[in-house]
Amino acid sequence: MSFLLDTDICSAYLKGNNAVATRFIQYGGRLHVSAVSLGEIFAWALRAKAPPNRMKNLLEMLRLVDLVDVNSDVARRFGETKTHMLDHGLSAPDLDLLNAATALVHDLIMVTHNTADYTNIPGLTVVDWLAP
Repeated sequence: MSFLLDTDICSAYLKGNNAVATRFIQYGGRLHVSAVSLGEIFAWALRAKAPPNRMKNLLEMLRLVDLVDVNSDVARRFGETKTHMLDHGLSAPDLDLLNAATALVHDLIMVTHNTADYTNIPGLTVVDWLAP
């Protein structure tokens, strides 16, 4: 069992959330971050008012996870899933849908606190490491 970490989970880790830090230890070697989430995290870390250690902590976190690129297989799964959802009157934010497609192609469990953004995506397993 391996996991794709959503942006909010990475952010919680970088902010020192103990529950998420424990999961990083528990599932070490089985944690992945998509290029999509990494872009969002870089934008957060590079903000003008970001604490100076945020980028350092992000770079340290990247040593603990495997980066998953968006490739043609992910792009196709994104298109197939988005089409299915549109045809059934369902929606999901595009970046979340791209993360979901990444998880589906690589057979990863999606880890997010924003579970509502992922509930309508067929075949996706979602867990929330920040749930009480």
